[in-house]
Amino acid sequence: MSDKTFPTHAQVVVIGGGVMGLSTAYHLAKAGVQDVVLLERGELGEGSTCKAAGGVRAQFSDAVNIELGLRSLEVFRSFPELFDQDIDLDECGYLFLLEREEDLRTFERNVELQNSMGLASRIISVEEAKELSPLISTEGLIAGVWSPEAGHCTPESVVQGYARAARALGVRIIRQCEVTDVVREGDALTSVVTSLGTIATDAVVCCAGAWSRRIGEMVGVDLPVDPVRRELLVTEPMPDLPAQVPFTIDFSSTLYFHREGPGLLVGMSNQDEQPGFSLEHTDEWLEQVIEVAERRVPVLDEVGMASRWAGLYEVTPDHNALIGEAEGVSRFLYATGFSGHGFLQGPAVGQVMAELYLGQTPSVDVSALHGRRFEGAGLRPEFNIV
Repeated sequence: MSDKTFPTHAQVVVIGGGVMGLSTAYHLAKAGVQDVVLLERGELGEGSTCKAAGGVRAQFSDAVNIELGLRSLEVFRSFPELFDQDIDLDECGYLFLLEREEDLRTFERNVELQNSMGLASRIISVEEAKELSPLISTEGLIAGVWSPEAGHCTPESVVQGYARAARALGVRIIRQCEVTDVVREGDALTSVVTSLGTIATDAVVCCAGAWSRRIGEMVGVDLPVDPVRRELLVTEPMPDLPAQVPFTIDFSSTLYFHREGPGLLVGMSNQDEQPGFSLEHTDEWLEQVIEVAERRVPVLDEVGMASRWAGLYEVTPDHNALIGEAEGVSRFLYATGFSGHGFLQGPAVGQVMAELYLGQTPSVDVSALHGRRFEGAGLRPEFNIV
């Protein structure tokens, strides 16, 4: 527990100590909200944030995600000045590799939308893709999609920066504190019950990531979020590694990599992965990575693996986030289900959550991400994820 005494009351309780919860708590306090308490069941960032690949971009297929990405990129670029915390931002750019005509047509539409919103991105030739990312094999490729306004940074450092800034504004951060119930009387919340005690409150913000469905069930709100394992590895040092390696994504296979110190960080989605909380390493995943790498990044055959870990995506049916305030109960807000792009949208979403709590017009219109969208037709699946 971070504070000497456990709080018995709070104006707002934020559940979840990843980048989303910490950004939300920080922005609430920055906006003048008093008595903000953040609860984390383990250590800050250990759920999903600090197991992320650290990519930051705005290269999406939906206008809301583009806007959240653009606003967050501005914060990441200014993070050392804003929070006195170096986050090792490497603006190496994002490069998607395409080998299917139908994907190219979709990305052409995406680029048009991105450009209209002020994001620099463009379709490039296979030859230019090879120049930008010389480690790749171009076998089967028909085009690339390049955005220089992107890169990656260190999630742990972002967590530290937000946590320190939130504490300085009076936020009480309680670690090793599991939420066991959120008490509701009629249409109103009255308290949050935890493994360390009970906190009286009438407002809760759920930023619990892959564990959000359970929090929603406590108050009778359906948050359709499933945990899905994603694995990553870091190679041993690689001789003659280019100084600049873009965050490169082989779109059809989902294999991706970027420079991580003297080696590469490598990830890939297992398309057969079933929902669950297991973080065990699987031979199946590694075999899939090796098979794809032999074709697309053959240099990986020549280097060993230095480390390996798994984390959880928080996946919704349409791969878009859930952001809003629940109807039928006062006041339960949520920011979850980001399906792999939560870390990179954390700065902007934290501000939006503070604005929603205060009844202000959000800086980004997130109404399309409200949970009510699953009650009918008209879903808009996010295309640019892996």
